[in-house]
Amino acid sequence: MKNVLITGAAGFLGSHLSDRFIAEGYRVIGMDNLITGSMDNIAHLMPRKEFVFHHHDVSNYVHVAGPLDYILHFASPASPIDYLKMPIQTLKVGSLGTHNLLGLAKAKGARMLIASTSEVYGDPLVHPQTEDYWGNVNPVGPRGVYDEAKRFQEAMTMAYHTYHGLETRIVRIFNTYGPRMRINDGRVLPAFISQAIRGEGLTVFGDGSQTRSFCYVDDLVEGIYRLLMSDYAQPVNIGNTDEISIIDFAKEVLELVGNPDAHLDQRPLPKDDPKVRRPDISLARKVLDWEPKISRAEGLKRTLPYFLEAVRKNAG
Repeated sequence: MKNVLITGAAGFLGSHLSDRFIAEGYRVIGMDNLITGSMDNIAHLMPRKEFVFHHHDVSNYVHVAGPLDYILHFASPASPIDYLKMPIQTLKVGSLGTHNLLGLAKAKGARMLIASTSEVYGDPLVHPQTEDYWGNVNPVGPRGVYDEAKRFQEAMTMAYHTYHGLETRIVRIFNTYGPRMRINDGRVLPAFISQAIRGEGLTVFGDGSQTRSFCYVDDLVEGIYRLLMSDYAQPVNIGNTDEISIIDFAKEVLELVGNPDAHLDQRPLPKDDPKVRRPDISLARKVLDWEPKISRAEGLKRTLPYFLEAVRKNAG
């Protein structure tokens, strides 16, 4: 049985990846310091012999006994509300954490995949965003702690690949959604759905003309799995190309939830908030034979029951 270490395993994406690798016949070693992850996300995995969990901060050091075939580094605060509250931890997990895990991968002869982000493109001047675009990032702005942590992470990973010959993979993840997101993580989709369920105002920043492209989690996990198993070492965008304005998305959520008390609540646009976001996935199509299969309407339908239950629990 092959072994895979997944950092951030109790988070939204980490828990779905843990499910996928166990389904594929791997033994999963999950690691998380639980500052944004939740044991609820992996409670169903804890009794399984193929899953082992370590409550640990990878920014300090990382030790794993025995052989390792793959490492997936998904540990990081990933929403503005989190990384603005925890700027130092965000920078450390992207830099020190990545360095520690690359060292572990080198020692074990493991292939390592890092979770980068569309945020490396910043507030882009090129649309849609291709992997060869270098981005428009404000390093000292409020979002810089996340953007630059991920940009450094990519640079460090590529340095280990070129200097040490380490097998590495870099996925640039665009807006992803699905069950197990935190209802209060500040990202647009959990915020909108939770607010609509509670009959509150959906917080739309600015005039709502800024765009996002939402990818359902199962599609993303499939893309990540294919990238890990490929022989491609350069960054690859994984996301959905179906772009929508925030104001139109808010209206979709209002219609989906159908709570007559919910309404739109417009607020000033935060500093450095990206105005557009849509991946060019030509490379993923070519190299991985991957593209998303689940429409936004279908993905939202699959996601809603989780949020109905999570909001109910939170209220209780």
